[in-house]
Amino acid sequence: MSTQPPSPEPADAALDLLVAGPVFFDIVFTGLPSTPRAGTEVWAEGMGSAPGGIANLAVAAARLGLRTGLAAGFGDDAYADWLWTVLGEQEGVDLSASRRYKHWHTSVTVSMASGGDRAMVTHGHPDPDAATDLIAAAPPARAVVAELTETARDEVPWWRAVADAGSLVFADAAWDPTEVWDAAHLDRLTGCYAFTPNAVEAMAYTRADSPAAAARLLAEHVPLAVVTLGAEGALAVDSATGQEVQVEPLRVDAIDATGAGDVFAAALVTGTLQGWALEQRLRFAVLCSALAVQHFGGSLAAPGWGDIADWWGATVGAARTGDRAARETADAYEFLADALPGHALARVRRAEATVARLSDAQSGGAPASTAPMMRAR
Repeated sequence: MSTQPPSPEPADAALDLLVAGPVFFDIVFTGLPSTPRAGTEVWAEGMGSAPGGIANLAVAAARLGLRTGLAAGFGDDAYADWLWTVLGEQEGVDLSASRRYKHWHTSVTVSMASGGDRAMVTHGHPDPDAATDLIAAAPPARAVVAELTETARDEVPWWRAVADAGSLVFADAAWDPTEVWDAAHLDRLTGCYAFTPNAVEAMAYTRADSPAAAARLLAEHVPLAVVTLGAEGALAVDSATGQEVQVEPLRVDAIDATGAGDVFAAALVTGTLQGWALEQRLRFAVLCSALAVQHFGGSLAAPGWGDIADWWGATVGAARTGDRAARETADAYEFLADALPGHALARVRRAEATVARLSDAQSGGAPASTAPMMRAR
């Protein structure tokens, strides 16, 4: 089985993962009978507020035990105060490469989950400083996650410098508002270790007629091409060995897909840095994203090792009763028996309906590691 190829990681890496990009204040509505139409009002069964944008990935990685750094701009409004406290104090994300700006407000996204998908409305402004300026102050990292965004032909991507220093770069596809999906953008993958688009993006970039064919074409650009298939699981092609792996999904009651792709990416990075086999990495990523979509709130829906341990215990328990499907799942995820020991199994916070009091996320309240799970209705 294929594992992570040798990589000249930064010798003095203080972080496992560095992410950079805009942070949003997310308000997520779930249980909508339909998306709103002009002139109508729709009531949601539930809602949650949580850090969004690149914070989805940072929180997901930190909850899996990765030493995670975030390079982002924060405003000086009340939303930014809350985001800074939740990310830095509650979730333990390193914010040393992030900056606060006076007279600059936080970007806000409203996500409306309906019919297994979601629609979003966002207001905000570009960060005052480019990512390249922010990461200059970031500690060295073993890996980074970057978006394949459109840049000027002579503009060097922010992650190129850290890649040259030995960090593994996991690239994800950014939404193309033109919906052209220009294949020329794939040239920007030079220096990346992995590319992780969803099936629609992968087929659009390659003009392939199937996700598997798209993954094979993408593997010509990166050592590892991973295509997420949503409710159908994921597949990957390792270009070094020619290995192709596809894993089935886990059937769960999904209520909100916000941030699921970021959870998948964080889990894939975690497994890669652990040197796991490719199939194990894909299964772990599918598991973590499946656990996340059962909660709402994007970043705060991300599972911790305690959630993974609970799922594993329930699966093994069902398998012992003779449940054939549970037995097959337990056999496929047997690697968790070795992966779980050594990780803190504390519960994690979930999104609340409104902005939590700052004291709830500070040391004066219940510690984040022991706070009860909260679900708004």
